[in-house]
Amino acid sequence: MKGLMKAAFLDPNPVIMLEHKGLYWSKVPGTDDARSVEPAKDYVLPLGKANIILQAEMEKVRKGETVCIITYGMGVYWAKAAAERFPGQVEVLDLRTLFPLDEETVFNSVKRHGKVLVLSEEQQNNSFAESLSLRISNDCYHFLDAKVEVMGAKNLPAVPINVALETAMLPTATKVAERISKLLAY
Repeated sequence: MKGLMKAAFLDPNPVIMLEHKGLYWSKVPGTDDARSVEPAKDYVLPLGKANIILQAEMEKVRKGETVCIITYGMGVYWAKAAAERFPGQVEVLDLRTLFPLDEETVFNSVKRHGKVLVLSEEQQNNSFAESLSLRISNDCYHFLDAKVEVMGAKNLPAVPINVALETAMLPTATKVAERISKLLAY
């Protein structure tokens, strides 16, 4: 995160950064690797460059037994936790930035796997995730083995403060695993 903050600071354009509260001090189970030592004082991550966090096994990719999850923020940790149930079958792509968007990496991942889940914490209707799924459908249509799945928060007016209600509204690793299973069944 520090590398992106530095890039935002150095960018001459206005930049808005959104951070998930659960990633502060990595208090949410499964987010321990959000804590990291800064590699160098001048460490900067480029804006508009996605990162493949988890790669699928090439043999399973060749057999069409894989899925890619395109996500950012807390979705990275939900996806990684869910992927543990499907060894070697899931690629997790962290967008890092939504604008500029690394379309080349996104489209290459989709073309490699043919099955894709766009995962976001925002409400699903009229969301960035839905918009990205349309771009994927339009630009990668001939490479898709299944419809592009989108997963986000339930379409409610606000995120509840109660933990049980928040869990019911937002995606979780369990919900993501169910969607992965559905995609792999195609």
